[in-house]
Amino acid sequence: MTSVTNDEISMGEVLRDGERVGLRYVRRFSHPVERVWSALTESDQLQFWMPCDIVGERRAGADIKLPFWPAHVEKYKLEETPITGRIEVWDPPAVFQWTWGADILRFELNPTDGGTTMTFTTWLDSPDLDGAAGAAGGYHVCLGALQLLLDTGSAPPLVESEDEARRLEPEYAKRLASLD
Repeated sequence: MTSVTNDEISMGEVLRDGERVGLRYVRRFSHPVERVWSALTESDQLQFWMPCDIVGERRAGADIKLPFWPAHVEKYKLEETPITGRIEVWDPPAVFQWTWGADILRFELNPTDGGTTMTFTTWLDSPDLDGAAGAAGGYHVCLGALQLLLDTGSAPPLVESEDEARRLEPEYAKRLASLD
């Protein structure tokens, strides 16, 4: 199966709720909800599109550890002490919401004719718009890698996508500036 073209919807939407800045991305995949759910929740698949693993029990209220993959630790000289979080919503295979530090990440899956629509919304802890532009470019690239994983069963190492994320930052910075 191949994914439905996401060209027209690929840029994420920027959001504001008071001082909090958020991002929302909608992606359409020509894969069943269960396949997309597995890619969002299983370590052997997260390694292709997410910069960290999710270690811990999969249930609402569970504390989790979010260790960066070794390639990220090495390339970006990150501390190996994992960031912590908590699973806030665990409703397979429809909703997975968790915290990454103080950021909130929510994945919602809806079956459609021929596949799945995924809505990913994240609320960032910091109202810093420069940091938000970087996060937006990073999530954009991560979701592109997720699509490749679903379509082909693999994706290039995420650490090789830094140039693409940086290329997207100015466009996201313009969108974020419009929030003020």
